[in-house]
Amino acid sequence: MKYVLVTGGVVSGLGKGVTASSIGVLLKACGLRVTSIKIDPYLNTDAGTMSPFEHGEVFVLDDGGEVDLDLGNYERFLDTTLTRDNNITTGKIYQSVINKERKGDYLGKTVQVVPHITDAIQEWIERVAIVPVDGKEGPADVCVIELGGTIGDIESMPFIEALGQFSYHVGSGNFLLIHVSLVPVLNVVGEQKTKPTQHSVRGLRGLGLTPNILACRSTKVYSSTEFPNFALEENVKAKLAQFCHVPAENILTLYDVPNIWHIPLLLRDQKAHEAILKGLNLLDNTYDNIYDDGCCKCLWFVGRILTCSVAREPDLEEWTARTKICDLLHSPVRIAMVGKYTGLSDAYLSVLKALLHASVACRRKLIVDWVAAGDLEDATAKEAPDAHKAAWDLLKGADGVLVPGGFGDRGVQGKILAAKYARENKIPYLGICLGMQIAVIEFARSVLNLPDANSTEFDPDTKNPCVIFMPEGSKTHMGGTMRLGSRRTYFKVADCKSAKLYGNVSFIDERHRHRYEVNPDMVSQLEKAGLLFVGKDETGSRMEIIELPNHPYFVGAQFHPEFKSRPGKPTALFLDKYSTTDEFKGSTNVGEFISKIHCHVTGLIAAACGNLATVLPSNGHVNKSHSNGISNGHLTPKTYQNGNVFKSSNGSVNGVYSNGNGNSNGVHRFRVSVGRYQLSRTCLRDEAGFCFEGRSLIFRRR
Repeated sequence: MKYVLVTGGVVSGLGKGVTASSIGVLLKACGLRVTSIKIDPYLNTDAGTMSPFEHGEVFVLDDGGEVDLDLGNYERFLDTTLTRDNNITTGKIYQSVINKERKGDYLGKTVQVVPHITDAIQEWIERVAIVPVDGKEGPADVCVIELGGTIGDIESMPFIEALGQFSYHVGSGNFLLIHVSLVPVLNVVGEQKTKPTQHSVRGLRGLGLTPNILACRSTKVYSSTEFPNFALEENVKAKLAQFCHVPAENILTLYDVPNIWHIPLLLRDQKAHEAILKGLNLLDNTYDNIYDDGCCKCLWFVGRILTCSVAREPDLEEWTARTKICDLLHSPVRIAMVGKYTGLSDAYLSVLKALLHASVACRRKLIVDWVAAGDLEDATAKEAPDAHKAAWDLLKGADGVLVPGGFGDRGVQGKILAAKYARENKIPYLGICLGMQIAVIEFARSVLNLPDANSTEFDPDTKNPCVIFMPEGSKTHMGGTMRLGSRRTYFKVADCKSAKLYGNVSFIDERHRHRYEVNPDMVSQLEKAGLLFVGKDETGSRMEIIELPNHPYFVGAQFHPEFKSRPGKPTALFLDKYSTTDEFKGSTNVGEFISKIHCHVTGLIAAACGNLATVLPSNGHVNKSHSNGISNGHLTPKTYQNGNVFKSSNGSVNGVYSNGNGNSNGVHRFRVSVGRYQLSRTCLRDEAGFCFEGRSLIFRRR
């Protein structure tokens, strides 16, 4: 196993998560299997109880883990399915050590930060790194580890010490450190300053870690010809190389780009993969003999050198094409995002990414109009009439309305007004989690004439509780007590929009995060009035999907479809057919690959563009889905309530496409050079060694 550690210096918010994800994409494009680990030094056990203002959205995994949003970047970039153990926190480490101490595992010992905490960190990393996350058998080739925070933070000291020990433990050639730092440009002097990075690297080296590669974030610099020049100047690279003890060719520039899909391409263009592969001894390995167990004799190549490489040049053709297509979009689609954290886009990061994936698939440029839910309320009309008018102007100018998940009663009335406007004016509407509950409350108030209809979350004494607290939930403990993770939803209405968007399957598996649900006692009353509950859980008593049949697109989902959206899912068919700008601009047919994009969000975008009929299959036939982990027509790991994930023995998770970035079943192209002769063969790697044309070869390093 090879390990790549990504650290950050000078300031927070430099983009370590995107950098780590992009490194993973680049290595995957070289034919390697990649897994990821995020280390968060805070004392919280997980991110579940944090406010979005603290760390952005809480990302939910299949096994119910509530984790940092960076794991969402890992899953989207690498098309993997991670587990809660891929997110390490100080709280988890200390909790595990204290549990061991209470059980007597350290009997007779004084439990200390070193070695017990540091050993626990190293053991956790090694244990999680070998767990496959791409649906294939066997461990990954490379584990990319991101250390959250900034070098020098006191809370990260045990992790830095542990990682220093870990680099020694795994040995040279198996551990590589990439340090993301800042090279600012002062407007007064107009030159790139290296001193912050120098101090950051000095602090890192003082803690026992030496960077192999520097990834320098820098602002735009304009040359004398008035054309933008983003790269670090050569004298700046030379200065950093001299003072940071990093080769100049290993100093990379990461400047601001139109969208983060450019970052893997930026790294590739600067030959980052070569530096990483060289540092991990994956570029070329040299051997002086081969044992062939087929004839039980040693084949000696006297006077010749045999070299082998399991990596290849990065194949990012489809990734590049998708990035260019995104940049060429010009016909807009406007979505009004009605929420309470509109001042912080990271609070809805996965929703934004899902909208982007869908808008690219529908060939539209996404424009998100942030509408503060509280500004839509009548009280704001009196207190701040300008803000009230501006909010309503944005809502009325949108092609579609999205109400995302959330907690608490702030802005609820504004969300209800947004749902009412979308319903009455036939504007495409998608409600996610709380957004679905909002739609039910609004329907009960307006159509059933129940003005006091509400959720017991907002009004515990309401006489018409449309939304109630789930019986199995805890009212005393907040962390990890919600209905979390992947749960199955069965379609109860064959000819509904949602079933068609999902490819006419009979059930789907989606991720949940909620502790309130639609009151099953009111379902029949709501359905008689015209609100259809087209998706339910396996018991039939928990409502999962709502639709209005006489509306162009009015859908609510109790689950979070955005958590499983991937940029690469529609790419295979999309780029083959629409590879040029002219074809791209004139095309509206997205039905042929609609099942590969995340359906509900795509349905919203398609409806907002007026193309929903194009993406819906013409028949209402529901395919029979099997109970062996097939979901949405794709293979998914079976997830159980206790959080355990059982991986399928073959295939890929969620029908993940490799985008040309990997080989299936551990197959690699293996280049063999003997003297001036070179052979290229396909080999299947397993625990015993390498199968070369059906025979096992054991290599001895020179």
